Amino acid sequence: MSLKIALRYLKSKKAHNAVNIISIISICGVVVTTAALVCVLSVFNGFSDVIQGKLAKLDPQIAVCPTVGKTISNADSALEVIASVDGVDKAMPVIEDQALAVFADYQMPVRLKGVPTNYNEINSIDSVIVDGSFALEDEVGNSYAIVGAGPAVNLRLMANGLRMLQFYAPRREGQVNVSNPIDAFTSDSLFVKGVFQVQQASYDQDLIFVPIDKTRELFDYDTEATQIEIKLKDGAKEKDVIKRLEQALGSNFVVKDRLMQQSESFRMVNVEKWVTFLLLTFIMIIATFNIISTLSLLIIEKDESIRTFQNLGATSKQITRIFVAEGWLITMLGALLGIVLGLLLCLGQQTFGWLKIGADPTQVIVNAYPVKVVWTDMLIVLLLVAGIGFVTSLVTSTIMRRRLSSQTPKSLA
Repeated sequence: MSLKIALRYLKSKKAHNAVNIISIISICGVVVTTAALVCVLSVFNGFSDVIQGKLAKLDPQIAVCPTVGKTISNADSALEVIASVDGVDKAMPVIEDQALAVFADYQMPVRLKGVPTNYNEINSIDSVIVDGSFALEDEVGNSYAIVGAGPAVNLRLMANGLRMLQFYAPRREGQVNVSNPIDAFTSDSLFVKGVFQVQQASYDQDLIFVPIDKTRELFDYDTEATQIEIKLKDGAKEKDVIKRLEQALGSNFVVKDRLMQQSESFRMVNVEKWVTFLLLTFIMIIATFNIISTLSLLIIEKDESIRTFQNLGATSKQITRIFVAEGWLITMLGALLGIVLGLLLCLGQQTFGWLKIGADPTQVIVNAYPVKVVWTDMLIVLLLVAGIGFVTSLVTSTIMRRRLSSQTPKSLA
């Protein structure tokens, strides 16, 4: 009964025009802030999706790393165990370490990543080659390097050039000869076969791919690997395969999915996402003060109706429920309209790309703000608004109880 009366109050035209205007403003405030929450969360989800899609070009589906130390001492044994796990299609050892790259009169520190020659079978590196092609070895056994866009620019090199790219790395074992410091370094030289660009600084800035046997020679490794990268069979469930790998490998290894491999990048996006969420929540809380004002004016306007309810035998608790329900209706109506509006705006952005990123199109990953709607975020927004509505209802019930207790029997006659 309280809900029916509250719904009737919501739909009916108020005696004072100011109450109608404030009611509309209250609902609009909740609608706008709710829609903003939906849109902002969806945009951050869109950026996370874009980043994950870009990193998936080079990141393996699953990576196995040592729990302690830098290298897996006997990678061949680990590979045999990994290959026997159900759901694993291919597994390859890789070695990644720091080196100095020198080309003509230019030099820079780089991350050298040694991979098998068929490395493109476990990822999509072929799709990000912007100059030349992906080939770490040719038919006659010549080895090549695949460099990122950053080293290509800084070292002024291009694919299929006539000059070799040189690499230097400090020896891991032995003593330094003071009279001949250059002897403290190992070196190698390779021609550049291709240049890749992922449009992610973590890869483009300093990464260079070379054959794994070259890195083992350069860094004085034998059968070691810094990690083992895995491609799953079609239809294999990632979480199930990770559990099986953890059981098969034991506590000496850490098994990571793509999110764990790039935890820093995604953590930063998530922090920005939820900080923005908190700021918009604060704005929504301020907007709900209008609802309290609306209910206060409605209580004053319905003073005669309140006396009628009391004369008919309604208790103070029953009358209070009417205005508490009124506050809930205003809040939830605004929330539902806001979610619908936010979803429509997100759909429009996905389809038409209304909002463009104000930057040079050649320097950004996408031209328009990406959007991805996650239904758990919609549920969080709805629960947030419901929680704010609950607080609003508590304030309303307090106002109503004080007003009822202040009324004298004479005023109710």
